[in-house]
Amino acid sequence: MKIGAHVSTAGSISNAVGRAKEIGCEAIQIFGSSPQTWAFKPVPEEQIELFKQSIADAGIGPVFLHAIYLINLGTPNEDNLKKGISSLIKYMNLAADIGAAGVIFHPGSHGGRGYDAVLPQTVDAIKTVLDASPYGPCLAVENMAGMGQHIGAKFDELGGILKAVDSPRLKICLGTPHAFAAGYDLTNSQGIKAMLDELDAGPGSASVAAVHANDSKRVCGSGVDRHDNIGDRFIGEEEFAAIMGDPAFVEFPFFLEVPGFEGNGPDKRNIDIFKTIRKQVGLSS
Repeated sequence: MKIGAHVSTAGSISNAVGRAKEIGCEAIQIFGSSPQTWAFKPVPEEQIELFKQSIADAGIGPVFLHAIYLINLGTPNEDNLKKGISSLIKYMNLAADIGAAGVIFHPGSHGGRGYDAVLPQTVDAIKTVLDASPYGPCLAVENMAGMGQHIGAKFDELGGILKAVDSPRLKICLGTPHAFAAGYDLTNSQGIKAMLDELDAGPGSASVAAVHANDSKRVCGSGVDRHDNIGDRFIGEEEFAAIMGDPAFVEFPFFLEVPGFEGNGPDKRNIDIFKTIRKQVGLSS
């Protein structure tokens, strides 16, 4: 089990590696462009090679890219749908170039039309992305918090998407704060088991590629996606120990997307908390 974090690429994609080493990352997640815009500037070949060499020298991996936040595969706006598909294809190509394991993305919102109404469009969009992408990286759809009529807030919905796409290259990223916000009570062993049972009944734990591990600023079922530092709010260290100690998650990297104790994003203190929990449940990197 590798423990890592989302790390800034400010200045150059290769700069993320040094930042990851400083806080003790064993794995890394990064953006390939600004997450709030459609603009995508190709990464120069020399930066790609420097990133790959730096990652190898640091012994950090796996690497995941997180897609931009504007993607909405359920949108009725045809132009925005095409932009979302194009963005994911660009990210999948970049993932292949830098040797990343995959691209994690949020599927978006059905906008009140309902999951069933947007499922065919969502499935077709994902198939288009996979058909136009190089082999190697997976495409990992993340479970959502439920706010704003999200697609995939429940694992049976993600299971429906994976079944319809029917590709081993489509995986899921399990977001703990998203699951908590969507009503999965992770504060006790029964709630964790119920989530895992529904996960297995839907996409299946074997389809998980990575885990986003963050505490939640809001209560269970709030539908609000607000991350907090590990142990600071409503999930807690004991509950993360129960999740990490479950055999279903032993092989997956855990990525922190926390605000940091100094407000500067994922930090060594949060990473160390997770490493301590991992040791307590008898696991190693």
